[in-house]
Amino acid sequence: MTTTAAYGTWSSPITPDLLVQEVVGLGFPSAVGSTFWWMESRPTEDGRQVIVRRDTNGNTQDALPDGMSARTLVHEYGGLCHAVQGEKVFFSNFEDQRIYVLDSSGRAEPITPECPSRELRYADFSLSPNGRWLICVRERHLSDEVVNDIVVVPTDGSTEPRVVAQGHDFFAAPRLDPAGRKLAWISWDHPLMPWDGTELSEAEIGDDFTVGPSRTIAGGRAESITQPRYSPNGVLHYISDRSGWWNIYADLGGAGQPVAPKDAEFSDPDWMFGQSTYTFLADGSLVATWSEEGLDHLGVLAPGAHQLREIQTGYSSIGSIAPAGNSIVAVAGSATLSPAVVRIDLPEGQTEVVKTSRQTSIPDGYLSAPRPIEFPTEGGQTAHALFYPPVNADFTAAPAEKPPLLVMSHGGPTGATSSTLNYKIQFWTSRGIAVVDVNYGGSTGYGREYRERLKGSWGVVDVDDCVNAARWLAEQGEADGDRLMIRGGSAGGFTTLCALTFHNDFACGASLYGVADAGALAEDTHKFESRYLDGLIGPWPAARKLYEERSPAFHTERLSTPLILFQGLEDKIVPPEQSQIMADALSRRGIPYAYLAHEGEQHGFRMAENIKRTAEAELSFYGQILGFEPAGDLEPVQIKR
Repeated sequence: MTTTAAYGTWSSPITPDLLVQEVVGLGFPSAVGSTFWWMESRPTEDGRQVIVRRDTNGNTQDALPDGMSARTLVHEYGGLCHAVQGEKVFFSNFEDQRIYVLDSSGRAEPITPECPSRELRYADFSLSPNGRWLICVRERHLSDEVVNDIVVVPTDGSTEPRVVAQGHDFFAAPRLDPAGRKLAWISWDHPLMPWDGTELSEAEIGDDFTVGPSRTIAGGRAESITQPRYSPNGVLHYISDRSGWWNIYADLGGAGQPVAPKDAEFSDPDWMFGQSTYTFLADGSLVATWSEEGLDHLGVLAPGAHQLREIQTGYSSIGSIAPAGNSIVAVAGSATLSPAVVRIDLPEGQTEVVKTSRQTSIPDGYLSAPRPIEFPTEGGQTAHALFYPPVNADFTAAPAEKPPLLVMSHGGPTGATSSTLNYKIQFWTSRGIAVVDVNYGGSTGYGREYRERLKGSWGVVDVDDCVNAARWLAEQGEADGDRLMIRGGSAGGFTTLCALTFHNDFACGASLYGVADAGALAEDTHKFESRYLDGLIGPWPAARKLYEERSPAFHTERLSTPLILFQGLEDKIVPPEQSQIMADALSRRGIPYAYLAHEGEQHGFRMAENIKRTAEAELSFYGQILGFEPAGDLEPVQIKR
């Protein structure tokens, strides 16, 4: 028996507590024999990242000692920073950014020099076959500049790291061939980002890891190369977007030959180190995952075959794949399944859940399945999104009522939404609020041409697509056009602030560590993104006028929409001053607003209490502005005027 109640007032089993209760982030699974390893990010431990081991008997234990966290600050976003050799684990410790080796007794010893203030940082680990060398990206924070290179570190810590590749602004993905005689890596230079243009290089390796002259294999300023790795027989493979799509290539006879080409994306953008969307099994079979229309697929290419054989797994989001005998281990999820570390048998596709990100499950009657939509936008083009209608087995709304709609603008902006079960979306839909997660022009997953719609047009194309998604859904009768909301974090926060400043379609919005002054971001951010805006808006400071035209901070007189702001006070990517600018402007103009600043948080919230408080405050804010009373024992947010 269902209860008729207004949208937004439905009680939900997905509480703010559940967003952080018994939940961990999962990443970088691997297998050594029948032992599995993976990373867990734990909100209940202030975002601590722990390497976890499951032995052959199925027993699971933390590999890291208490108080240590495996997290690197290279590029600030970090990523892969550990490697496993038998029972030994090498990892970058968050507190001091040194590399440690952890033996089977649980004792951790540093193997890189002590450095003050985290000035030396390491990422993207790869071990030599003989176990003597650890190859990684190093980032040095000197007094006047930040320098990146590739170094080799003796695994016994006997000597200091030695440079093996240098001379470019950025490096990533150093990978050795099975014999340990060749090293491949990618590099790129300002003002390019890795999804704009990179180069793939290779060098011969001699005794004691002496590195010979390098040669360029592929890439350039208009070709993005990523994920180099060698097959079991020593053939170098890589992913390139030279066809307009990120596809897999093999370096044969000095030329790149496409491997099972598709009009689909076999890679994501390299925001973090260590992404893995393809791997090799011992028999030479290539296993890959690719994205089409916002959904992931898995396939196997047997030796000598020319077409991928798709494997049905029941998952729509699959990544971080690694070989595990005749199987693979991956992080996978679907619209109704939380992300999990899974082992997938090949070629049958049978799966075993090794570790789920959540111990608590929610019945299907409270989960909204995403529907891919394509809608009209500016210039006679179309854009993409995932639409989630309200779902709650216990409630229905009056027939004439249309639900409020929350538009989500993802970060990046070079990035994409995911179809995997996300309680932070279901938190809204189970309360009677529709959600549209927009893959605006510039998003990945739809080829290079779609990705480049945002070149020179950040703050225009993304905003237009978010506005048009909301308008179109209202026209289709899926949402109430008078109760449209928009939210976004980081770059998505910029899109949100632009939409609320330059358009009048939304009744309210939320910005999480969002960019208000793009020029200030260009002047005051970390090295990795310091020239990112050259391609998104224009060269800084030559294009200062254009930056000011696009930035909400310079047009606060046009603000008229209630807004809630969230910010981490230790954010080095989007500093707190950006949110304070908007809070001050809202206060001056007497517009209803709220501003919550979280101590100890950086870019993105990792602490359980802050994740919970953000959800409660945002829901309370929307309810007060739109005139509905959220169900549950929620701490309300104080709205200022």
